[in-house]
Amino acid sequence: MLKIRPLLSALVNRRLTLERNGGLSKLFCMMSEGPRDEQTAKQLKRANEENEAEKVQATKKLKAEGVNTEDEKKYPKKKVVLLLAYSGKGYYGMQRNPGTSQFRTIEDDLVTALIKSGCIPENHGNDMKKMSFQRCARTDKGVSAAGQVVSLKVWLIEDIIEKINEHLPLQIRVLGFKRVTQGFNSKTNCDARTYTYMLPTVAFAPKDYDTGPSAFRLETETLQRANRLFALYKGTHNFHNFTSQKAPSDPSARRYITEMSCGEPFLNSNTQFAVITVRGQSFMMHQIRKMIGLVIAVIKGYAKEDVMERSWGQDKVDVPKAPGLGLVLERVHFDRYNKRFGGDGLHERLEWDREEEAIKAFKEAHIYPTIVETECQEGSMVSWMSTLSIHDFEATATATDSQVNKDQKQENADVGNDSD
Repeated sequence: MLKIRPLLSALVNRRLTLERNGGLSKLFCMMSEGPRDEQTAKQLKRANEENEAEKVQATKKLKAEGVNTEDEKKYPKKKVVLLLAYSGKGYYGMQRNPGTSQFRTIEDDLVTALIKSGCIPENHGNDMKKMSFQRCARTDKGVSAAGQVVSLKVWLIEDIIEKINEHLPLQIRVLGFKRVTQGFNSKTNCDARTYTYMLPTVAFAPKDYDTGPSAFRLETETLQRANRLFALYKGTHNFHNFTSQKAPSDPSARRYITEMSCGEPFLNSNTQFAVITVRGQSFMMHQIRKMIGLVIAVIKGYAKEDVMERSWGQDKVDVPKAPGLGLVLERVHFDRYNKRFGGDGLHERLEWDREEEAIKAFKEAHIYPTIVETECQEGSMVSWMSTLSIHDFEATATATDSQVNKDQKQENADVGNDSD
């Protein structure tokens, strides 16, 4: 019996063991009264063995789930948002594409960094739903972002931003971090998204312009006309012609645009550029690029202005899609969330005023140079403009079926996801 007492002393300190085996309390009482018999000793030994077996099974289960109990106590798992900036060159969009590992996405590298930094369990990397992961907006192949936001649960490790960035390439950075409510979802809680599109102003040159793009300078009258056309997009319209696989009767094709305009031109690398800004509640795949493509077609003289009104009607209109190179997700907006939780004294407002300098520095170091250099070297806008002549903006839906099929095949080849 002397050999049994040390085991009893250890069991007394294990609360979980007592809870799982309520019958032990009776045995402890029996032992406190003194030795009973050999049958009692066997019962104690069997109970101890069962408890040890349960502990082993529980430990194996925790390990299988990727849970480190010590880390759980030291670093609680909480819902947060991360502010991301990235250059999309070389990536097939933001969202991961399971089963297509050859098409590297921004999320592939982000999830890897989250695991290596110790923010999430390793085995959850292939199923981020377990971490309640959600991106605010999807971006297409080659598209960049200066203000992307993702929400997820993480272990609140020390120096979390620095440790995540240690495992990210320089063209992807986490610039901000905030705690949010447990039910927060970066996509559904987002009120609006703002994008910019940087393009060489030669895009607005007449279709018979044959001088090099670096020599073109945008006239004030042309810029004013472009802005008048962009302003037509404001409000709610049926944008079924500005994406793929959307019928005119599909309610989700109706989108609300609050702002769209082109800023003053500027010189960069001896080429004149301009930036178009568009803000809307949400955008469909390829919608922004097609909105810009149609205005360019009108300005250059390939289409009449009435094509824009017709594009919102029931008929199928052949709308060209501008290159993805210059598109940048500038910021996402959470006005309703800020109004409800931003002033409760417990949660931070989802605004990034303190990160503005870092955002600006990242754009100047990684986004703008990539757009300018790629455009000057590859001439993606100039190459795309040469295809505008094959579009028939006056044709009926039946007459343009072949062209629509060509566009659909091209869109299907663009692995990734556009705006939202």
